[in-house]
Amino acid sequence: MSDLVLLRHGQSAWNLSNLFTGWVDVPLTEQGVQEATDAGLLLKDFRFDVIYTSTQIRALQTALLAMLKNTSGKVPIVRPYPPATEEEKQHTEWYTIYGEAAKHNSIEVIRDWHLNERYYGELQGMNKKETADKYGEDQVHIWRRSYDVPPPNGEALKNTAERTIPFFKDTIVPLLHEGKNVFISAHGNSLRSIVMYLKDFSPEEILKYEIKTGQPLHFTYANGAFVHREM
Repeated sequence: MSDLVLLRHGQSAWNLSNLFTGWVDVPLTEQGVQEATDAGLLLKDFRFDVIYTSTQIRALQTALLAMLKNTSGKVPIVRPYPPATEEEKQHTEWYTIYGEAAKHNSIEVIRDWHLNERYYGELQGMNKKETADKYGEDQVHIWRRSYDVPPPNGEALKNTAERTIPFFKDTIVPLLHEGKNVFISAHGNSLRSIVMYLKDFSPEEILKYEIKTGQPLHFTYANGAFVHREM
C-alpha cells in the first residue's frame, strides 16, 4: 500500500489582497508560512519517496516548509527545471549528487507545470470585489464556480482537469503502483481536478468540494484503488 498526500499551498500575498492569482508567481504570507508549517506537523511521520509541486513558488515554499517538520531526516532536493537552452542543459549537470550517502538521504522535489493553478486569463491581478462590480456578481460567480465556462482568455476547471488528470495518471499512478509514497503540493483548482478523478466525482460534485489552504488530504493506494483517509 502506498501513501499519496495532496496539499494546497498556504495563504499567498494575493490571497490576502483578494486578487485573482492564477499563474502569477507570488509568495506566501506569514500566515501562509505558518499554515505550511502546521501542515508539516500533520505529515511529520510520513515517509515520502518523491515530492511533486507546481512550478509556482507558493507551492514549492509550502512543500519545503512542511518537510522541515518531517522526522525522516531526509533532505528535499529541488530538481532543476527542464532547460530551455544548451547552456542551461549543461548547467543542470552541475546539480548532480555524487555522494551515495547524500543521495540516499535526499528526497527529489520535481516541479511540473501540469500542476499549476488554473489560468485566470484577463482576471489575473484583478481584485475579486472590483471584478464583481465591473462584470456583475452572477457573471463572476459563473467564471469562478462553473465547470466549463472560462474567464476571458483563461481556463475553466474543465481545462485544468484536461492537463492535471492525464499527468496524474501517467506520472503519479505508476509511482504509487511501484509502492512509492508521493507528496504533491499544488493549488486549489489543480488539486480539485485530481480529487475529482480520485473520488470519481461528477463535475457538479467537484464544484461543491472545497480544499482549504494548508490542510493535507491523505489517500492510500492499493490494487488500483484509492481510499481517502482522515488526517
